[in-house]
Amino acid sequence: MASMQSLTELEALCNVLYNSHNPHERAHAEGALRPFSTNTDYIPQCKAILDSTTSPYAQLFATSSLTKLLTDNSSLSPQLRLDMRNYVINYLATKGTVLETFVTTSLIQLLSRITKTGWLDTDDTHREVVADIMNFLTQPNSTHYHIGLKIFNNLVTEMNQQTPGTSLISQRKIAVSFRHNVLLQIFQVSLQALQSLQSDPNTEARLKEQATALVLCCLSYDFVGTSLDESTEDIGTIQVPSSWRQLIEEPATMQLLFDVYKSSAPPVSNGALECLVRLASVRRSLFASEVERNAYLQRLIVGTSDMLRLNQGLGEHANYHEFCRLLSRLKTNYQLSELVAVEGYQQWIQAVAEFTLTSLQSWQWASSSVYYLLCLWSRLISSVPYLKGEAPSMLDNYVPRITETFITSRLDSVTAVANSTASEDPLDNEEQLQDQLESLPHLCRFRYETTVTFLTALLDPAIAEFNHCTNMQPGADPTALSIVEGRLTWLVYIVGAVVRGRLSCSSAEPQETLDGDLAFRVFQLIQVMDTGFHTYRYGAESRQRLDLAVLNFFGNFRKVYVGEQAMHSSKVYVQLSERMGLHDHLMVMNLTVTKITMNLKCFAQCEKVVEASLNLLQDLAVGFMSGKLLLRLDSVNATLANHTPEHFPFLNDYANTRNRTIFYATLGRLLFMEDSTEKFAAFMAPLGELCQQLATTASNPAAFRTNQVKHMLIGLFRDLRGIASAANSRRTYGLVFDWLYPRHTPLLLHTMEVFAEDPEVTTPLLKFVAEFVLNKTQRLTFEPSSVNGILLFREVSKLVVAYGRKMLQAGRPPPAKGSDVYADRYKGIWISLTVLMRALSGNYVNFGVFELYGDTALQDALGVAVQLSLSMPLEEIMTYRKVAKAYFALIEVLCHNHMGMLASCEPGTFGYIVRSLEAGLRSLDVSISSQAAAAIDNLAAFYFRALNPTVGENPAAGSEKIAQHVSGQPGLFPDMLKTLFDIVLFEDCTNQWSLSRPMLSLILVNEQICGELKSQITQTMPPAKRPKMEGAFEKLMADVTRSLEARNRDRFTQNLTVFRHDAKS
Repeated sequence: MASMQSLTELEALCNVLYNSHNPHERAHAEGALRPFSTNTDYIPQCKAILDSTTSPYAQLFATSSLTKLLTDNSSLSPQLRLDMRNYVINYLATKGTVLETFVTTSLIQLLSRITKTGWLDTDDTHREVVADIMNFLTQPNSTHYHIGLKIFNNLVTEMNQQTPGTSLISQRKIAVSFRHNVLLQIFQVSLQALQSLQSDPNTEARLKEQATALVLCCLSYDFVGTSLDESTEDIGTIQVPSSWRQLIEEPATMQLLFDVYKSSAPPVSNGALECLVRLASVRRSLFASEVERNAYLQRLIVGTSDMLRLNQGLGEHANYHEFCRLLSRLKTNYQLSELVAVEGYQQWIQAVAEFTLTSLQSWQWASSSVYYLLCLWSRLISSVPYLKGEAPSMLDNYVPRITETFITSRLDSVTAVANSTASEDPLDNEEQLQDQLESLPHLCRFRYETTVTFLTALLDPAIAEFNHCTNMQPGADPTALSIVEGRLTWLVYIVGAVVRGRLSCSSAEPQETLDGDLAFRVFQLIQVMDTGFHTYRYGAESRQRLDLAVLNFFGNFRKVYVGEQAMHSSKVYVQLSERMGLHDHLMVMNLTVTKITMNLKCFAQCEKVVEASLNLLQDLAVGFMSGKLLLRLDSVNATLANHTPEHFPFLNDYANTRNRTIFYATLGRLLFMEDSTEKFAAFMAPLGELCQQLATTASNPAAFRTNQVKHMLIGLFRDLRGIASAANSRRTYGLVFDWLYPRHTPLLLHTMEVFAEDPEVTTPLLKFVAEFVLNKTQRLTFEPSSVNGILLFREVSKLVVAYGRKMLQAGRPPPAKGSDVYADRYKGIWISLTVLMRALSGNYVNFGVFELYGDTALQDALGVAVQLSLSMPLEEIMTYRKVAKAYFALIEVLCHNHMGMLASCEPGTFGYIVRSLEAGLRSLDVSISSQAAAAIDNLAAFYFRALNPTVGENPAAGSEKIAQHVSGQPGLFPDMLKTLFDIVLFEDCTNQWSLSRPMLSLILVNEQICGELKSQITQTMPPAKRPKMEGAFEKLMADVTRSLEARNRDRFTQNLTVFRHDAKS
């Protein structure tokens, strides 16, 4: 620290850290300042900086360092935390008025973190935080008042979210205690502050904003630990505690928020509306009786009616959006019968209907909010069958108008976009489109005959105009046709949504007839889409959208009227048969497949249409019955016979390479439904010719490395992966295996040797091999006398070794700065590890044969796999989830079946692997922690058996070396056992059974150290809990013997469950 003795120098470094655009300068400053945030000895220096400096950046740095030290070091003494707390409160009180905003925010964050970490301390001081913060609210100046409200806001937020490094159980304990002790008090303070500020005409907007935000924070608290998904705006029921009843039921509470809304502008006004959305979502059981609940609803109806009547503030988008959410929540939390019974319902529903109609017409401005209004009307309609009593719902008067306005507004948007009077096209936002279409079926089917009449009146002229355009000459102006295509796109989407609604709406036969009426028009449109002038339109965006809408319609129609669950004798087919000769679902499937095939041939440049077409074909092929039906179609058999790029140009487009796997997986599924080796041979013939062509090219190194060959190889491997994934039985897998081996496997190895450093080639190659060696549904079951399993593993070993050695080459340059190290290196490594893991665990190879006959295939593959694993830093492995899953899955297999290989590792390598398992235990991914636990169990059990050999049995290979490794690194097993106890006792482990298995093995091989560990854990507990903890440890080993038999393991697992419960109670 000699270079940083002066405060001036430190301030300069802090200024560089936060303001410099030079990465080297910032890196130097960060390195020089790092000790302040990593070493607890620097806490006094951080306080000294705050006391001495006037630089806001030095103040921010000191505060951030204290927060990090506090977060990363849970063992700080309670007195130290208490001193820090008092220091920060005093600092804010004395200097808060002159601090920069970002410094104040950082100090408040530090105070909240101190309060949270000390909340469960035996000293009550931290829990008296409300009284301390109230001192800020009683000061005469507005800055202190603002700081006080900000502290409350930050404190509630801090208590409501999990702090990095703390377990979920610990978080819930703190959150529940905070809710129980002070949250209601803070909520009362927030309402009092807001009331006081509301009544003062000279109030600063920032104070009102903080007070409103605090009310919202309290109402948004996770009261029961449901951890609501914050990625969605939709909120569930608010589980307010019963102690809040009086405050929630108090009419002044809700009225205050309505008043704040009326007298404010965003962000205060929309914050008040957000609070009202929460109040509208309060659990029904909170209220003492129906009288109180209905009075509460009455106030909500009156308040929203006034807002609609006055139309105040709804011109602000933030207010408008929250108001739509508020209306939607009213139906989510209350029954239609309750709404209808409220005084003023008729005026309210009329106002909401007018508001909805206006919103639909203002689609450019309100596009993201319309979803909530459609949800409201959809839910109202869904409740009509359950409505009892004579009070009219009034829905008949408004729903048809709303439905028609929605449809016409969407059609109007097409013209507006074409005339460039709209900034964005609603069809571009696919997520928003699907949200709106989701609510539409209930609206359309409410008065279905009226809706169908309206839709056919729009469809018929649009289809007629589309037909007329068929005769246009090439080169003609397509502007008018683009608008027709856009209008038809909306209409086809709407018809598709309405037909899908048949699954959840009324099952009356007349509705099926009406479905047929609409479906007929769409099928009529489909028959002319690929004729005349329309064949020149495949590159136009409006035409591509129309085809996506048609595919969406096919998918929805299929779910209702085609396939296993469909209604084959439906009245729909009566309509379709009479009007266009589509007598049954087989003919509809033929039309669908014909359209899909046409799309795949004509839309090679449009990846979206190709992908949607393939996904629909895949959906049709997945079902056994629909798959069998497909095989009866000439168009499908023609595709199986002619599936090369000459017939399907999309296969030549590099952008579609991902879609090739889906295409061939679907064709493979259909191909394997028939037990015909001749058809399989004919299907694979073009791929065989391509392999021969590539094998011939391989003799010319320069020609083999061209981009053309590279793209051919990528396509080939994606195609083969699709076919291999479809081979789900022993018979079909045998066909693929016999086709590939031994004729074409040399091509795979040569490709790997040439392109090992090019992930564009190695990734699809390795993914194909990973699929090919996967023994799903026991498909890799060869005859007892067959050597195919061994031959397959030898080929896999050659590929993995060839790839691994290239990756590990001494002269290979490190990844370029700024390159994607995952795509360039780690992705290929995890796939190769997966390949090896699947081959090792597939149970189709007798690995003892390799050692018996001196074959090094197994040894080489395992050696390269370990070296590849070691080439990645453990932090990087844990950072990338897929890499971690592949790594730990392989280590688990090695510990289960190949302990001899692990035993032969260097001591440093063995230690690294075992230490990595400890990191795996702490992974938040349950599958990774379970794999790590299984590996540790196998390792510890192997060591236990080596220490306690059974009389008369030969020691397992590697026993002596494992014993040497463990004795050479005596801390390995004790550290893992300590980690497991930490997880079981202090974290929310959902895989307790998996973690219990290695615990017994580790206890049995660490009996001497186990007593010390128990003592250490007991000492970390509060003094009052220590006797109970000691008793829990005694019960843990009750009736557990020194053996690893299944019954003994199960007894220990049961004891561990009791132990965990006792320790946490």
